[in-house]
Amino acid sequence: MTADGSTPGTGQQARAAALLRRPKLWLVPTILTGLLALLLSLLYMGGIVSPQSDLHDLPIALVNDDTGKPPTGQKQNLGTQVAAAITSDTSSDTADWRQLTRAQAQDELDAGKVYGALVIPADFTDSVAALTSANATARPTMTVLTNPAKGSLGSSLASKITTTAAQQSSQTIGKRLTAAASGANSTTKLLLADPVNVVTQVGHPLGNHSGLGLSAFYYTLLLVLAGFMGGNVISNGVDTALGYADNEIGPWHTRLPTVPINRTQTLLLKMAMTAGISALSVSLVLLACVSALGMDATHIPLLWIYSYCATLAVGLGVQAINAAFGGIGQLVSMFVFIVLGLPSSGATVPLQAVPGFYRFLSHFEPMRQLSDGVRAILYFDARGDAGLTRAWIMIAIGAALGLLFGFAMAAYYDRKGHKRLTPQPTHRP
Repeated sequence: MTADGSTPGTGQQARAAALLRRPKLWLVPTILTGLLALLLSLLYMGGIVSPQSDLHDLPIALVNDDTGKPPTGQKQNLGTQVAAAITSDTSSDTADWRQLTRAQAQDELDAGKVYGALVIPADFTDSVAALTSANATARPTMTVLTNPAKGSLGSSLASKITTTAAQQSSQTIGKRLTAAASGANSTTKLLLADPVNVVTQVGHPLGNHSGLGLSAFYYTLLLVLAGFMGGNVISNGVDTALGYADNEIGPWHTRLPTVPINRTQTLLLKMAMTAGISALSVSLVLLACVSALGMDATHIPLLWIYSYCATLAVGLGVQAINAAFGGIGQLVSMFVFIVLGLPSSGATVPLQAVPGFYRFLSHFEPMRQLSDGVRAILYFDARGDAGLTRAWIMIAIGAALGLLFGFAMAAYYDRKGHKRLTPQPTHRP
């Protein structure tokens, strides 16, 4: 019996049991599969496992509308004191407090520049002072504004930070009021100990069919997958049609005559087909999401154009990587567009709540750029300052880099005479 488990000279087929005893057969698949499992685990879980401990400088608006006069013996009204205490607190760097007017805060909520806001009302000082008199009609309030368009987790983190800040301010004010009203009854003291009522409202509302702020992420994922899978399907299909790869479907096997063509022309063919087929893919994605499933979406023509350009940029990148790396190109492009893209996209976990490695990747990883543009179109009225302008620029840069890299590598291989294997169909009598 030979090393492959067959009997020489008999035409007997190799047996799996014999082949399983060959260590070399196990070596490469075992190492690659193990490394992939390890890398995927580290990369995916590393980006989301501890968002609260990784949270730094989450942008939140702080609005002080208090117009009341300072209390007796004090230089500032209570709203100004509360705002100063919040912004000067150095015990934690989880929030990047931005002191804005009410109109400015609403504009930043509508542009997706802040994850939430804390609003101190105009009558805050007066309503606190009224608690110690017979004129009290209601508890003072602070309003927490959420921004679900920034994602459910990001909005939740901002809401928790703002609510905690408001409650701490209430307790600080309560200590002063309790000390000043030493003769009050127990019920009044209980009210004065925590006088501020914290109210939560939606600062930038979304429709009921927006996936609680996640539809933009999943729509982006669909565009990336359409470009990634479409590019690989087109690449394999062209290679098969030109006779550079075998076509096996179950027990059926075909091998077509080889068409003489160099690498540069092959890449040009694949990219041209990617440009044409991506239009159909994007149209079907949009039809399924908006028409069939009812996803909330505005600016439909712009959304289609953006989706097409985004998918095309990914598809061109896939073709360029396949042209450069050959058989392992699909694995390389999977890491570039999906494995590294998901945890650094900022679409599910805010970039301020992921480790620094992912924040670094987010500056150039395609999924983050595409996600910002989709979010701007779906949630922020297609505003350029909501991320759409930057997304367009990055799509153009990505497509240009894909074309440049792909054709540069293909031309280099052609100049060096690295011709592709040309298996010819076998003719059996």
